[in-house]
Amino acid sequence: MSHPSEEQKKAMYEGLSEDQKKKQTYAEWVKDAYNNQYENWMPWIEDKYLAWFGTDNKAFYTTKDTLDKSKITGISQVDKLQDDVNSLVSNQVGKDGLLASVGNAVSKEGINRAERGGKDEQGTYGGPASSVTDPIAKNAQGAGEGLTGGAKSAGGAVTDGAKGVGGYVAGMFGGGGGGEK
Repeated sequence: MSHPSEEQKKAMYEGLSEDQKKKQTYAEWVKDAYNNQYENWMPWIEDKYLAWFGTDNKAFYTTKDTLDKSKITGISQVDKLQDDVNSLVSNQVGKDGLLASVGNAVSKEGINRAERGGKDEQGTYGGPASSVTDPIAKNAQGAGEGLTGGAKSAGGAVTDGAKGVGGYVAGMFGGGGGGEK
């Protein structure tokens, strides 16, 4: 598959209507085209890499990575137990786990769609029903952006509360080391 030369790209840009050219400079247009191709191809490339060289699916690696970040005690025995539980949980959605089919579905329809901004492999939000769902999804996207600011501030408050609980639990088991003696 050959890639368009710089001259071909400029010719494609020059073929755009004047309205489109006013909205974007050539550099912005090229950047958008690159980002669109990256969004379309990268999840597929990752899936192929994992199929050829990996031992598990994206759901396994995502679950394992997320759970590994949740150590709260700093006590080696508790951390070892938590590592073992994390491995048990993540292995269930992995290649040969009891929930492998769920892990594969989450990898394809959940993680890949998240990497593509909610779109499937064809670039639509709703698959076969995209003629109905895509306009609704695009309108909802604008409303969702307004809610993002509120959700971020609420999420920060939840995170701060969880950190406080984590410190309390660590203190119960002898970790934390910040208390008076």
